[in-house]
Amino acid sequence: MTSRPVAPSRRTLLRALAALPASAVLLGEAPGLLGGALAAAPPNGSATRYTIVPFLDSDDGTVNVYQSDDATDFRLLRSSAYTPPAGRIRDASVIRHTDGYYYVTYTTRTWQDTSRTIGFARSSDRVNWTFLYDYTVPVANLSRAWAPEWFVDSDGSVSVIVSCSTTNDEWIFTPYLLRATNSALTAWSAPVALAGIGANHIDTFIVKTGSTYHAFPKNETTKYIEYATASNLTGPYTIRRTGDWAGWGSYREGPALVRLDNGGWRIFFDGYGDGTYYYSDSHETFATWTAPAALPGISGTARHFTVVKETVTGGPSLTRNTTRSFRSANYSTRYWQQQSSLLNLPVVSGSSTTAEKQAATFTVVAGLADGSGYSFRDAAGNYLRHWDFRARFDPNDGTSTFAKDATFILRTGTSPGSVRFESYNYPGYYLRHYAYQLRVERPNGTELFRQDSSFVPVASWV
Repeated sequence: MTSRPVAPSRRTLLRALAALPASAVLLGEAPGLLGGALAAAPPNGSATRYTIVPFLDSDDGTVNVYQSDDATDFRLLRSSAYTPPAGRIRDASVIRHTDGYYYVTYTTRTWQDTSRTIGFARSSDRVNWTFLYDYTVPVANLSRAWAPEWFVDSDGSVSVIVSCSTTNDEWIFTPYLLRATNSALTAWSAPVALAGIGANHIDTFIVKTGSTYHAFPKNETTKYIEYATASNLTGPYTIRRTGDWAGWGSYREGPALVRLDNGGWRIFFDGYGDGTYYYSDSHETFATWTAPAALPGISGTARHFTVVKETVTGGPSLTRNTTRSFRSANYSTRYWQQQSSLLNLPVVSGSSTTAEKQAATFTVVAGLADGSGYSFRDAAGNYLRHWDFRARFDPNDGTSTFAKDATFILRTGTSPGSVRFESYNYPGYYLRHYAYQLRVERPNGTELFRQDSSFVPVASWV
């Protein structure tokens, strides 16, 4: 179904050294405050927006800007959006600050060169960026400062976690914390090593839930992303999971986490060993994870990014407690219709029978699993749900599994007036038609998939 590109490794150095010891109007959770309020589907008229600013597999001198409404199907917003006045831009991490600006911090040199600075730039609109300054990280005998990652704490304080190595062993990285000492993000505290994570860890990314800090560093000896927790931002951290504990495999780096609309967490990471960019989801506070999947569309192009999530105005809207019919956005004579409990996409017209029109008419109600989402009932009171990825109608059995299967999150469609329906419990999967059957499938990054998963709510046939 989905063809995913695979590109060459982006960090050739670290592969070569594998034998050596060696992270819009804002309405919802605060950007960067990843341990904030519980996530939920956006309300009517609003939309979720995820933004990434990755450097390119083919060019570490510039970054593209992509956005997505589901953290899966990223679309190019602007190519070559920012090129620093000198040096390179790698491992760009992005937040939206309380002043309304977006800020990136990044690695300023390529891997061959001594790199004692991290760069900063900002933007008011995510597409036009202004260089701010390069900051020399004040670590004694510093050789390389890599992969700075933003962290915004629950008290609003802003920090950067940066991986540093020294001249006596320039490939042994240790995570350090720099805390902003002014709101302009131009002054920083003295660097503090994160206790408990220790040397030989890189790309440390931190999120907070409740009073617990969760760190995801990459172990440079094993090439696995590890998991650690602490009750204080600077530690001491206890490393709780090592090796292939999450099933992600080795030669993975640049972990970055974001909260999804259904309350789960998504981790993105760069599979530099095989040239693929991956994501994986957890709905049990990091205890278990889904099998890693290639990020459609931009896998093999984008490298090492973090994500800023916002809820913005101007999103799609659909009135609940009304009856509607749903027309295909790219096959204008075809409509949702229940046929023997399955949801198909036949031709429906004024000459169709009353029974056919009734089977193409549905009641829109609040989502069974999330009132900000949507569920759909047929004339008999059965609910649209996915089962083995096929869309069908079944009676509500009262279980939480059924409620999640029958809940969909409203996303913007490809044409004016059209909408898309994302599965609540399979984030990134959409109702789409294939061979005139409705299924729940993962996007492949193509415009055809987006059209096949777009539908126009219209007046009901009966």
